[in-house]
Amino acid sequence: MECNIDANKAGCNCTYEPCPRKGKCCECISYHLKMDELPACAFPPEVERTYDRSFTRFTEAVQGRGGKKT
Repeated sequence: MECNIDANKAGCNCTYEPCPRKGKCCECISYHLKMDELPACAFPPEVERTYDRSFTRFTEAVQGRGGKKT
């Protein structure tokens, strides 16, 4: 399977502009998992913009706390 970087970039909600992994989903996921976090695409926009990509923040977002910091 060939990576379709242009199509991946079109759907990427990451706001970190100098990211060298944008559009390279397999590299992005591997990087973030090594950092004990999830990639931007796992978060709603208001949470993604905080750059807090922790599993705790993900849990809060999916439990309905959205962009609110606890």
